[in-house]
Amino acid sequence: MSARSAVFRVFAPPSRRFRGGWLAACALLPLAMWGGEVGAQTLPRPKVEAAPQAVPGFWDPRRRPERPDLSRINVIRFLTETDYPPFNFTGADGNPAGFNVDLARAICDEIKITCTVQMRRFETLLDALASNRGDAIIASVAVTPQMRAKVDFSDPYYRAPARFVSRRDSVLPEVRPEYLEGKKVGAVAGSAHEAYLKAMFTDAELHSYPNDEALRMALRRGEVDFIFGDGISLAFWINGTDSGDCCAFSGGPFVESRYFGEGIGIAVRKGNDLLRQALNWALFRVWEKGRYTDLWLRYFSVSPF
Repeated sequence: MSARSAVFRVFAPPSRRFRGGWLAACALLPLAMWGGEVGAQTLPRPKVEAAPQAVPGFWDPRRRPERPDLSRINVIRFLTETDYPPFNFTGADGNPAGFNVDLARAICDEIKITCTVQMRRFETLLDALASNRGDAIIASVAVTPQMRAKVDFSDPYYRAPARFVSRRDSVLPEVRPEYLEGKKVGAVAGSAHEAYLKAMFTDAELHSYPNDEALRMALRRGEVDFIFGDGISLAFWINGTDSGDCCAFSGGPFVESRYFGEGIGIAVRKGNDLLRQALNWALFRVWEKGRYTDLWLRYFSVSPF
């Protein structure tokens, strides 16, 4: 595992082989929701009832952040990375785009200040922040004890849940350990998802695979009944061409922080409490006004939650 994966990431980005599927899905989202069929001439596949799109919420309306003295903030220079769709990527006009970029712009609209967004290679972001070439990193940085020693974080603005996926004719509305007794369940060897299965799903028949591609192909081929992994990557796989429209989520998200992390936050320099508090206040307001929901639905046609 690379230093980037070990320190910063809680999930793998969509592979290049199905990024095209994500871009096409975004283009067609206003026209048709995922899961529909057009002009089907074959026998209908087993029907899976479509659940309402799930939008996560990480803010408690009873714990409204206090509004800091925003007059002391004149500009926020956001740093993000170059190629991590749908969170960060270069748009058709050559400008930064993606979920993180649009969220940064919504934050700036709420604070009513000028902001810039600079794209850099991921491994250079911490140095750029430390050398005052930017004020905040919004690039899907995982909140970990190791990272907390280097930077301060805003409140989490999303998490990477773990999810089960099965073939479409075997979807379960709920997954409990007793439901998977004797079932073949796959996970990536050495991952937090494998560790969770070993601890919590002791009566399942665990099958380990070297990487995500091998894991997903095992499910397509019917070698396993379920796979368990990162919900965000799996959501894009389910809705991409690599899946062959074979599979769907079973049950709901698993978010135990001991295994799957504390979440994703905006990183600021140590001790920059004013900016951190301003970001927390603005994030709450963006969520309260429904703008966060709008962004989530724009970028996630299949929700990982």
